[in-house]
Amino acid sequence: MVCVAASCGRQEGSKEENPVIEAIMSRRSIRKYQDKAVPRDLLAKIADCGIHAPNARNAQRWEVRIVDSPAFIDGVTKVFLAEKPEVAARNTFFKNVFRNAPAIICVAGQEGNFVDIDCGLMGQNMMLAAHSLGLGTCCLGGPVDLLTKSEAARPYYEALGFSEGYSLKYILAVGWPEEAPDARPRDAGKVRFVEFE
Repeated sequence: MVCVAASCGRQEGSKEENPVIEAIMSRRSIRKYQDKAVPRDLLAKIADCGIHAPNARNAQRWEVRIVDSPAFIDGVTKVFLAEKPEVAARNTFFKNVFRNAPAIICVAGQEGNFVDIDCGLMGQNMMLAAHSLGLGTCCLGGPVDLLTKSEAARPYYEALGFSEGYSLKYILAVGWPEEAPDARPRDAGKVRFVEFE
């Protein structure tokens, strides 16, 4: 017999007293950022929270690169504009290919079992840590394709200096939010308790 969970016990519109749950429920993907640098000590703190995520056998088969260099961000953006100008033209807020964020965190994983799960757990830690510090994030896949497949972007990918056998999994845009989007609906019907006798 299968029972449907009732929104995990959370009342719509209620404020949680637990700060961790409140952070999880209030975090949003941010796609508009202020033109303001993120201090490196905050970026380092976010990455430190990331590497404290659980991972299979504590093998820590990930590598993290933090980039706040305008030369890097602008350079990758120029490659993107040369290859996909129509995409930028559709976005009236376009400043750079990383959703206009002033900083990015790149996560690579070593090939092997469970690495994608490990890297995903790391990313969630970092997004929640950033949110708790008043920063916004957005997990990006498009720039991964650009960096790993475009010949013109190769120097930028090589500058990240990932070890042999590691591949870029995702990029987190990080910055001071310039928007506060509402939550999109979640289907609580996909969460069920299973009873077996």
